[in-house]
Amino acid sequence: MSILIQYESLVVAQTSRDYNFLVIDALRESRQFTVKVPLGLFRSTSLQYQDGPAICFEILQKELNSETQESLAKSLLNIGEQEIREYIERHYQRKRS
Repeated sequence: MSILIQYESLVVAQTSRDYNFLVIDALRESRQFTVKVPLGLFRSTSLQYQDGPAICFEILQKELNSETQESLAKSLLNIGEQEIREYIERHYQRKRS
């Protein structure tokens, strides 16, 4: 199934950065999604602000790929420290001594 995920906007809230996406697919109407990243996780991990849209896109894509007729993806997703650590491991090579 073909799905189009469009990044729409970023809202910087008091405790998070909220990334908004529009998802369009052939079988359903357009749907809005928000993926939240707590601000503290940018400080306590090596995740950089410019990584925000990419990690949120990956998390949303993963959720959409696991959808079934009985269980649709939630429109509000929260990213935790574990997802950030996995993202960093996939996208940044560790420096060798």
